Amino acid sequence: MKGIILAGGTGSRLSPCTNVTNKHLLPVFNKPMIYYPLYSLKDAGINNILIVSGKGHAGDFLELLGSGAHLGLKLSYEVQEEAGGIAQALGLAEQFASNEKVVVILGDNLFEDSIAEAAKEFSVQPRGARVFLKKVKGPESYGVAELDGDIITSIVEKPENPKSDLAVTGIYMYDPQVFDIVKSLRPSNRNELEITDVNNYYLEQGTLKHTVLEGFWGDCGESFESLHAASALVKDSHLSQISDNLSITDRKQADLNKGNEKYSSVGLHSL
Repeated sequence: MKGIILAGGTGSRLSPCTNVTNKHLLPVFNKPMIYYPLYSLKDAGINNILIVSGKGHAGDFLELLGSGAHLGLKLSYEVQEEAGGIAQALGLAEQFASNEKVVVILGDNLFEDSIAEAAKEFSVQPRGARVFLKKVKGPESYGVAELDGDIITSIVEKPENPKSDLAVTGIYMYDPQVFDIVKSLRPSNRNELEITDVNNYYLEQGTLKHTVLEGFWGDCGESFESLHAASALVKDSHLSQISDNLSITDRKQADLNKGNEKYSSVGLHSL
């Protein structure tokens, strides 16, 4: 499988910091934001990765990451000429995917849980897609999944009256038909191609699987408050132990170390 990180958008909510660089290169605790989705993919054994960015400051990714060789990765780059939605940005990766399954992560999302086991399961899934759900407060701000037992029965984007508190997070796994699905989409009221429409296509096929995340999910790009909160979450987790080459030598020990620090540090509070 191949990895795709969608790192477009203007980052206007994080202005003026984003006047000089892409928002996905802003720091989250001790690493640039983009390092966390890169780590998630590498941890899942996915080393061939495409980064899709907007036009503004696109060269900053190359300056920081280069070919990816020093990270143990093979990196490629694509530019989204104008904002057209997550699904539109995904459509730019068709040639890169080369008829393989893909794991897609939004560049401003970070996850405490490893996706390695889910990626392994999806690699042998004959066809279809997988989404990752997380219980949240204020689900009306997200795409919301309704479950019947262990089966997703609906996904509604930003519902006024959510039928659950399970938000669809920014990790998606798709088989190669996803690019044909994107081509068939019509723009939404926001004049964008919506990723929820892609997921609902698989839902109607009966081939949409899901994983419910247990650890934290941080959306760093919503506001300075969310960026700060994500940094605090990382600081108190194993993610703070990611090395400069995107590895953690002993994750269990890293978790233990952070737990000890959490209870011995003055002024540290639980989020």
